[in-house]
Amino acid sequence: MRTLHDRTFAELTPRQLYGILRLRAEVFVVEQEAAYLDPDGRDMEPTARQLWLEDDDGVVVATARVLDDGEARRIGRIATRADHRGNGLAAQLVDHFLTSAVAPWRLDAQAHLVAWYEGFGFEVDGPEYDDDGIPHVPMVRPR
Repeated sequence: MRTLHDRTFAELTPRQLYGILRLRAEVFVVEQEAAYLDPDGRDMEPTARQLWLEDDDGVVVATARVLDDGEARRIGRIATRADHRGNGLAAQLVDHFLTSAVAPWRLDAQAHLVAWYEGFGFEVDGPEYDDDGIPHVPMVRPR
């Protein structure tokens, strides 16, 4: 059984924060070879939310964050452990935050995931661009 958590930075325990940051580093920095500074300061914003799923042993197996950009909420840092992919975990996180706050929503999707995000009602909202060697596309969900 996986437990879904939704917390602000201030509500995180050191163990939870470590698990979230470790998974993000495993996926984005190691697996996708995108060397960038993940702790960008935005996780600590008072309105930022950290979402994650843990397995029975308390290991973070999927994570995402939601930021308040003023005119819209921004979804990002969605990551799932390689050995847990294909089980709908990222979709569970996306469903959770789409139903927990008012639209509009924005995100920067890796280009190969555009169709997946379209399944949640997102629409392409600009040209493709390169981010650390990975093609991305801005998307919006107005409703």
